[in-house]
Amino acid sequence: MSFIPDTFKIQAKTFYGLEEVLTQELKQLGASKINVKNRAVECYGDLGFLYKANYSLRTALKLLVPIHYFKARNEKIFEQELLNFPWENYLLNSQTFSITPTVHSDYFTHSQYIMLKMKDAIADRFRKKFGKRPDVETNDPDIKFHLHISDDEVTISLDSSGEPLFKREYRNANFEAPINEVLAAGLLNLAGWEGKGNFLDPMCGSGTLLIEAAMIALNVPPQILRKKFGFMNWKNFDPELFTKIKETRINKIRKFDGRIVGYDISQKALQDAKINIETADLSDFIEIKNQDFFNSQKNMLPVLLVFNPPYNERLSIDEEEFYKKIGDTLKSGYKNTLAWFITSDVEAYKKVGLRPSRKIKLFNGKLECRFFQYDIYEGSKKTNKERR
Repeated sequence: MSFIPDTFKIQAKTFYGLEEVLTQELKQLGASKINVKNRAVECYGDLGFLYKANYSLRTALKLLVPIHYFKARNEKIFEQELLNFPWENYLLNSQTFSITPTVHSDYFTHSQYIMLKMKDAIADRFRKKFGKRPDVETNDPDIKFHLHISDDEVTISLDSSGEPLFKREYRNANFEAPINEVLAAGLLNLAGWEGKGNFLDPMCGSGTLLIEAAMIALNVPPQILRKKFGFMNWKNFDPELFTKIKETRINKIRKFDGRIVGYDISQKALQDAKINIETADLSDFIEIKNQDFFNSQKNMLPVLLVFNPPYNERLSIDEEEFYKKIGDTLKSGYKNTLAWFITSDVEAYKKVGLRPSRKIKLFNGKLECRFFQYDIYEGSKKTNKERR
């Protein structure tokens, strides 16, 4: 790994719509030369920054480090470039590896085929140089390579994260269609949640939004429970530096005096939420209640509502009636409140009966969604601005 310079390019992957949120996170951690892309943010940092970013970023899916770039318009050039590359600087014979391909090119049209060509080139170089080759392992490899081809531009990167960073290690129980942890953290950031005041998720499911809200409020590192990162298998891994970075981040955990509350009508959902909250060691900071949101009223002031109501794609609901009930409940029980919800029904606001003050396009996996903001006022907007 000595071929990686002191400061190097890092590509942080994220969901569509969260690029600016991730940019702000990277700036706060001290990244330099930031460049915002589609579903990704590029920056520069050193090894310590890479460790800190993996441990601390809430809205990154993974952090890639590009190690080789070249142009190729045919298979012969592609193979020759890979045969000449010093893979032994990044991979030991005793280690396993995997390759994740992403191909958008007229010159290379079959991603699995070109991935196999890369695997063969690595194997051939090792056999020629050492007489044996490292094994491929798709489930839990020591080293993960990412192959990206755009037109004739080929980029090969190391995956420093290993398992995707949405895997926070606290989700031991899953109610139906839980929201991705990275997306949940992004929604909270877009909604302005910084851990001041009170927070309510009135349809909390297995508790992901509650847990992410508590971790933000307390400034708990999102990967505090994780034992393993991809960079730990790199030849230049510095365990003392990583331990020091973890201790520094843990020392930044702060007090929180507000309330974080979750409602759900399902006892199974609440049981799952309780398990996940306990795993995250946040039981002292999160309250969950068996409560139907549609029969509730605001009992905290001030309070921010953020929720992920069930979609027709995951649960069977009568959307027309369901979204109308959301609007009626907000109007009748949550006056002078800021409320947000995400849905794959991009026309949901027409059924709610309230005019959203913001609509943000996002993706939940491959599902296109909208994140709606509603300012619920008592009386006119003008006369109630000061009350909230």
